[in-house]
Amino acid sequence: MTAELGRDIDRVHAADDIDVLIDLTGSAATRARVTEWRWSDWMPTVSLVIPTMNEGSNLPHVLPRIPPWVTEVIVVDGGSADDTIEVVRRMRPDAVILHQEGRGKGDAMCQGFRAATGDIVASIDADGSMDPAELYAFVGQLMVGADFVKGSRFAQGGGTVDMEFHRKAGNWGLVQLTRLLFGQRYSDLCYGYIAFWRDVLDVIEPDADGFEIEALMNARALRAKLKIAEVPSFEARRIHGVSNLKTFRDGWRVLRTLLRERMSRRTAGATQ
Repeated sequence: MTAELGRDIDRVHAADDIDVLIDLTGSAATRARVTEWRWSDWMPTVSLVIPTMNEGSNLPHVLPRIPPWVTEVIVVDGGSADDTIEVVRRMRPDAVILHQEGRGKGDAMCQGFRAATGDIVASIDADGSMDPAELYAFVGQLMVGADFVKGSRFAQGGGTVDMEFHRKAGNWGLVQLTRLLFGQRYSDLCYGYIAFWRDVLDVIEPDADGFEIEALMNARALRAKLKIAEVPSFEARRIHGVSNLKTFRDGWRVLRTLLRERMSRRTAGATQ
């Protein structure tokens, strides 16, 4: 499925013709955002945000796999003590490198989101656990009508080899809580492979510092009644190094985030 969608997107780029989109999606105007673009320059630009912290050994397995149609790569580095920055400069001299202003994965992602200039903004981890080639499926869902697309390790076609039983149990419990609090169904909650139209940032206003950032964005997307799509994603094991995620500490932060969002009086509104 991913390979087929990838060929379709490449076909669109090669044809430079909106009739190809009509043929692929069955709709001449699936999004107002699409119809607003110029006839000869209608394909959306894509910014990919990658937060890093001592990922110099993993980035050679990630950066070369980024699809060629990604127009902007933004690396937000949290003060790496290894050769992370040198690796990025060597392998992706066109990448935008930002030195993180605060601390935590969420803070890095938010800084990257604010700097992104693409019509579509996506984010993946730098540890090699997420396949950049899957971006085809995420962008495809946005092109046919979604506002916000989230990867799922537990949707049909997805999977993970990087979660212990207690993490799977915790994720399942948080998914059930999300259904109870927000009345909608997700199959995965705490997974950072996401993509969305950049104007969605004005609606969900992400502002979490830590690993709870994914749950926060997913909850706010529900509250804002955005058109949300889940796509299956496979999570491999981190290639090198050890994750900074702490199961119980960060699980507690996710729980507090969900409860706070449910009680929040912030106004939820959908993009049109």
